[in-house]
Amino acid sequence: MPEELYVKRKYKSILLKYFGDSPKLRIIDFFLDNPLFDFTKKEVIEALGMSKQTFYKYFTDIEKNEIVKISRKIGRAKLYKINLENPMVKMLRESETQLSLQMAEQEEKKKQIEVK
Repeated sequence: MPEELYVKRKYKSILLKYFGDSPKLRIIDFFLDNPLFDFTKKEVIEALGMSKQTFYKYFTDIEKNEIVKISRKIGRAKLYKINLENPMVKMLRESETQLSLQMAEQEEKKKQIEVK
């Protein structure tokens, strides 16, 4: 079940581990994890296991700041996608990369100490 990736604590992303598990960051993180796909609001709510009230409280700001953008419309439904041109999104992606490299270096150091 793919929703488990976003609901269970043991699957927290690097961004959520380092910057906190706030609802706004969880929404942004979901889109960052899926940059090639677009989603309806309902799909995001279901994947995150978040209440509609909480989602809409934060999504308005995310959309207003153009962190996500409308990628297409199907009937009345709007589909959203991460806006890879947004400076904040670029910064978050770079932060995620740097944190990943830092974690990998730390793991490598641990392995070298264990071998000795």
